[in-house]
Amino acid sequence: MSQSSKLAVDAMGGDHAPEAVIAGLDIAAERQPRAFFLIFGDEARLAPLLATAKHLAGRHELRPCTEAVTGDMKPTVALRLRDSSMRRAIDAVLAGEAQGVVSAGNTGALLALSKIVLKTLKGIDRPAMAATAPSVRGDVVMLDLGLNVVYDARNLVEFALMGMIFARIVLGLPAPSYGLLNIGSEEGKGDDTLRTAAATLRDGPFGAQFYGFVEGHDIAAGTVDVVVTDGFTGNVALKTGEGALKLVGDLLRRVFKAGPFAKMGYVLARGALKRLKETLDPRRYNGAVLLGLNGVVVKSHGGTDALGFAHAVDVALDMVAHDFNSHIADALAAMDRAILSDEPVNNKNG
Repeated sequence: MSQSSKLAVDAMGGDHAPEAVIAGLDIAAERQPRAFFLIFGDEARLAPLLATAKHLAGRHELRPCTEAVTGDMKPTVALRLRDSSMRRAIDAVLAGEAQGVVSAGNTGALLALSKIVLKTLKGIDRPAMAATAPSVRGDVVMLDLGLNVVYDARNLVEFALMGMIFARIVLGLPAPSYGLLNIGSEEGKGDDTLRTAAATLRDGPFGAQFYGFVEGHDIAAGTVDVVVTDGFTGNVALKTGEGALKLVGDLLRRVFKAGPFAKMGYVLARGALKRLKETLDPRRYNGAVLLGLNGVVVKSHGGTDALGFAHAVDVALDMVAHDFNSHIADALAAMDRAILSDEPVNNKNG
């Protein structure tokens, strides 16, 4: 990361803002000593918090705002608030004052403002939301997680390319495998949109990394590094997975409280259970990225605490440090050349 790495932060977004936001930034500042933060929000509430954030000392600039986007606010209303902390933070990216923005605020408003202010990258029709999730083989990337319920084959191809690059940067995988989520793994499964997208990906420059179709159970199994789907299906899969993890946690608590022998078993298994809890900790996976925009935009979960928000900041700084959008442009150009060419393009770098 360069000395000039700057993030704009919506300090008023989220269920526990601004306290959790500033505490999270302080954690991130300790872990990321070269980062600088432009913090937007209510000066009266933020100044006392910043005064006690020792790792942010000399590493931030507070920019007062008179408005804030609430969690239940409609995007059309949020668009009219010119001095909201969310709008001002996104404007800072447009002006080149910051290289990315992080917000735990209203998802719909963040998407609407980002699309209108920053606009999509050349060659990208629709942005997609991507995040990581646990599997038995390690973390996997999933997208789209809720932005696009209307889509076509080209959109799925774009999602696949962006997800692959996201996995390279965030998971550190040089050649991540990816697959299209479908109702079956056979080539004839799914509708024309899925089959067309699969054919394009299979014959494209990253065809060697394309696994084909995957099913719902393949997400937790870690069959591929990147699971690509539309926003409706992806959001359902995400919420189902979150519910399953919560169920497992609740069942384990009940089992180990069932009696004296069960409690003794807990004592013996405490170390392993602690490692399991750390692996499945939702804060570790906090920080969904709106891919395909002219700037890095990271959405933190609204209900997260300071540690979770710090992880979202880490994700944003990784995207900035690796110049994510330039890699998307290169991948799109390679795919377009392959579509126009009679022969597939070979890409050894993945």
